[in-house]
Amino acid sequence: MSAAPILVRFAVPEDLAWCATRDYGIPSTIIARKIGLGEILVAEAAGELTGYLRLEYLWSVVPYIALIGVAEQHRRRGVGRAMLAFLEAHLRGTGCTLLLSSSQVNEPEPQAWHRHMGFEECGILAGINAGGVGEVFFRKAL
Repeated sequence: MSAAPILVRFAVPEDLAWCATRDYGIPSTIIARKIGLGEILVAEAAGELTGYLRLEYLWSVVPYIALIGVAEQHRRRGVGRAMLAFLEAHLRGTGCTLLLSSSQVNEPEPQAWHRHMGFEECGILAGINAGGVGEVFFRKAL
């Protein structure tokens, strides 16, 4: 039996409660606003929500993946790749030529994922996270 196909779409207001459980520290009012702006993506398989992506825009023009996550039981099944492909196609359609993302310096798996997905490291901000942990930034040409 094959795995259920992955559907990626923009989140809708009915997804708010689930999205709020994925994005700790962000008030649900902000998540609701971002859903309305088309800045939250979700992935689902067999009717079950499996992935979450929150998009930000630096300087109001440069797209930045602020958070991407896949439910643990759905990892390594192409959910993250599907969300990234959907986002890239959408951004290209709006004329964007660059996508940014980041990972904490002490997170080797997310860094490896970024590199595997075609991102290139473009800098580090030292000490900006809790405990003085730095952030590695990545860019990907669209």
